Amino acid sequence: MLLPGFLSFVIGIIIIAFIVWLFGKSVKILFKFVLNSIIGYVFLLIFNFFGSIFGLTLQINLINAFIAGVFGIPGIIVLLVLKYIFKIVI
Repeated sequence: MLLPGFLSFVIGIIIIAFIVWLFGKSVKILFKFVLNSIIGYVFLLIFNFFGSIFGLTLQINLINAFIAGVFGIPGIIVLLVLKYIFKIVI
């Protein structure tokens, strides 16, 4: 169950990294993006593990991982508000 989500996440990272490379951005920006996305992915894994106890989970995808990686815990809170209060599918 974890494997298909992880594979799509990695493929998404590779595609975005390629697009950034095509537009000539520096390697530092590319590295920061990849690192933040990986951190966001780990945050979402940890949150889903502990959040499932209370019935709170978030889908693990590239957009959610990026938001969690860039904004951290407040980003996860915003994703939860969008999902459970405003009923926006993310």
